[in-house]
Amino acid sequence: RDVAPSRGLGDVYKRQILPLLQKQGIFGIFRVYKTNKILQGVINMKKFTLEEIAAACGGKYVGDENLKSTAISSVERDSRCIKENSLFLAIKGERVDGHDFIEKCYADGAVCAVCEKAPQNPTKPYILVDSTLEAVKKIGMAYRKKFDIPVVGVSGSVGKTSTKEMLYAVLSQKYKTHKTQGNLNNELGVPLTLLAMPEDTEAAVIEMGISNFGEMSRLAQMVQPTVCVLTIIGCCHLENLGDRNGVLKAKTEMFKFASENAEFVLNGDDDKLSTVTEVNGKKPIFFGLDRKNDYYAENIQNNADGGVLADLCFGDTKLSVKIPAIGSYMVSNALAAVAVGKLCGLNDEQLIKGVEAYKTVGSRANVINTEDYKIIDDCYNANPTSVMASIDTLVNFSGRTVAILGDMKELGTNELEMHRTTGEHAKEKGVDLVIAVGPLAKALAEGSGGKWYADIDSLLPDLKSLLKKGDTVLVKASHSMQFERIVAFLKG
Repeated sequence: RDVAPSRGLGDVYKRQILPLLQKQGIFGIFRVYKTNKILQGVINMKKFTLEEIAAACGGKYVGDENLKSTAISSVERDSRCIKENSLFLAIKGERVDGHDFIEKCYADGAVCAVCEKAPQNPTKPYILVDSTLEAVKKIGMAYRKKFDIPVVGVSGSVGKTSTKEMLYAVLSQKYKTHKTQGNLNNELGVPLTLLAMPEDTEAAVIEMGISNFGEMSRLAQMVQPTVCVLTIIGCCHLENLGDRNGVLKAKTEMFKFASENAEFVLNGDDDKLSTVTEVNGKKPIFFGLDRKNDYYAENIQNNADGGVLADLCFGDTKLSVKIPAIGSYMVSNALAAVAVGKLCGLNDEQLIKGVEAYKTVGSRANVINTEDYKIIDDCYNANPTSVMASIDTLVNFSGRTVAILGDMKELGTNELEMHRTTGEHAKEKGVDLVIAVGPLAKALAEGSGGKWYADIDSLLPDLKSLLKKGDTVLVKASHSMQFERIVAFLKG
């Protein structure tokens, strides 16, 4: 009862409880159980009261006036995740309406609900708003303003998530760092990420994903980044953005809502980003493999799944690192993280340790070794830029190389030509076998001279006969193609 945890319970045990026991001469092995009675009273957020929340979103507070000063412990959109003093967001989805679960959330410990219609039998306060989705953006923005810390906003057509994870690994060497979890990088995910920041957060890395004009402005208005990082301006979401100039325009909307005195860290190897000479009166910091950049790399050795060796250079400094990931593009991500780390006061030892602490997440260039094949599971998403980069990585592996590639969505009017060009790239790089799946990927098969299948169901019966033991197999397509089914088949 004397411990006021600001971290997870297991961390509290290690840092606070165990030393107290040891001072009393008690040594042993203990197991910490997560029970509702222990956890539900814990408030990890900075103080954020119902009165502040109602004011932030312009909602109407209905309920006991004495409870307005109650501080919330978390913000939840899933009724199954409610804790004592949670704020529940009642959101109407395609399949489920959160308003139907308000009473259950009250019973489970929620102190208040943000909703678009009044609960039938409100036993606790609620905040009535026109749109819960719009309200959570305003609530997230208000909570962000409680933190005077480095907040890194990350975007780009390719490499957002891997760069975010690299930034997290680096900044965590000096600061208690908060980061975007999973794919919470849109107009609902970003405010939820901000509202999940514990009170003792010392730095944050927020991923920002968009598909249309105006979205980045709304995201950046919430995030108010102190450092803006852009990776690559590629061919993605062209149905809405038109061309790469449109992508550049949409991504750089971030700059308008950056914090005062923000820094801008851009990929100088990108032909579009390299044209940005000044932002808000400041010269950007450029990173990339080319020596012309402020942060550049030398002596790159791509040892396939053994990692990437490189010297990361800036000023008179040269940091020799081994990046525990595949692909030379990871060197560029590491350079971005080192540039941000220097801005945030990390020393050289911390920078090296951070880069080497990087961990791959999910289906992003994840190498899986099976008895028969080496699988590069990169099926989270795809566009021509990222697929070509993955092909460049694939051909570094020894033995026969196979690329199973699928439709790349939202490419606009030139989608077939982009698929064909991607196939030609695979052919030029010497991929031994290209297997293309999906209606758009037929053009990719034509460009590569590979095999084409209309869908996964028609491919799977033939797949094992197409492969040979010892093959390295890249699996990549737009997420909607469900290529994780192919990965599961190869693993099984």
